[in-house]
Amino acid sequence: MEHEKKWAIASLASIPLVMTLGNSMLIPVLPTIEKKLKISSFQVSMIITVYSIVAIILIPIAGYLSDRLGRKAVIIPSLIITAIGGVISGWAGWKMDDPYWIILLGRTLQGVGAAGAAPIVMPLVGDMFKSDTEVSKNLGIIETSNTLGKVLSPILGAVLAGFVWFLPFFSIPIFCLVSILLMIFLVKSPKKEEEPLPFKEFLQAVKAIFKKDCKWLLAIFFIGCVLMFVLFGVLFYLSDLLEKKHQIDGIKKGLFLAVPLASLCIASFLTGKKIEKNKVLMKWLIVISIGVLGGAVFANSFFSNVWVTMGLFLIGGIGIGVALPSLDALITEGIEKEERGTITSIYSSMRFIGVALGPPIVALLIKRSDNMMFYVLAGTCAAALLISFKGIDPPKGEETPPDKC
Repeated sequence: MEHEKKWAIASLASIPLVMTLGNSMLIPVLPTIEKKLKISSFQVSMIITVYSIVAIILIPIAGYLSDRLGRKAVIIPSLIITAIGGVISGWAGWKMDDPYWIILLGRTLQGVGAAGAAPIVMPLVGDMFKSDTEVSKNLGIIETSNTLGKVLSPILGAVLAGFVWFLPFFSIPIFCLVSILLMIFLVKSPKKEEEPLPFKEFLQAVKAIFKKDCKWLLAIFFIGCVLMFVLFGVLFYLSDLLEKKHQIDGIKKGLFLAVPLASLCIASFLTGKKIEKNKVLMKWLIVISIGVLGGAVFANSFFSNVWVTMGLFLIGGIGIGVALPSLDALITEGIEKEERGTITSIYSSMRFIGVALGPPIVALLIKRSDNMMFYVLAGTCAAALLISFKGIDPPKGEETPPDKC
């Protein structure tokens, strides 16, 4: 049984890895796409943003369906839709003279698929294990897989685009096929112990959760959004900075972008192993890591040297990597199984909002000045720091007491 669960976790970990590759892999390619299609920085940022906007809208629906129909019944069709979106975007880049809008259509379909894939993994892990310690440990592996995808993305994206700029789109269906096969043969969803609640009772249960726990839930939703906003904003900025100001492109640029993401990945893996079920530790790790991230971003406003910039963003990556597994564990362990898919999906939606907002807002801010961008990102981190300190108030015992918004 334990051996089967290890293979199941490895298979589930492939899904956030694939979804992250499908989005983040395009970041180092964006300046090239901008040149090839003769579009603006804002327009090219929409290739990332449209994917996220669609996912934001559909993730809560996918979460609800996974609570009703089962996790695998939602994940596998979603991976198929993601693969179809990749084929459409790649075909448009290959065959059309003016492919921008069809690429966006393909990316929209990928967003539909993304809504029902990676976000459903988190509640499925929660379903598979009864011990909070096991849940935290395995969610750490899932989050590490997510961040590993971010590390590999810029390198793989740069390598594939080195052959032809639209090749990253065509790689996505191949990755999806691997995850589909792993899901079919190696993952067994736990049997439901009781029938799902009727829709009306389900809504009442979700409403009761927010009435009881809205303070810490809203805090975690906001912090998850901010972390992704800063991360994808910084990645967009670095991709633009390295190519346009330092003439660093191709695989070399991919390696540069992988540096802060590697620190994020390692920090995420180590944190997932250490936090176990200590909710007080989770809170303080979140608070401290947001402070580290905000400080690193703000400090960048005083320097223009590319090596200092990379070093500070490496420190910021550690901050994000420490915070994410703690957020995942708090929200998964704090919600009952029957509503877990819906609540964790709202959390995933908030993270996607950050992904969607980061690139276009940073594209607009750096038109004015780099320092303006650093101040806005640092200020956002300061707000998240305050909210994490005030809003997340876990007890020292096992039960979470009710709080009031």
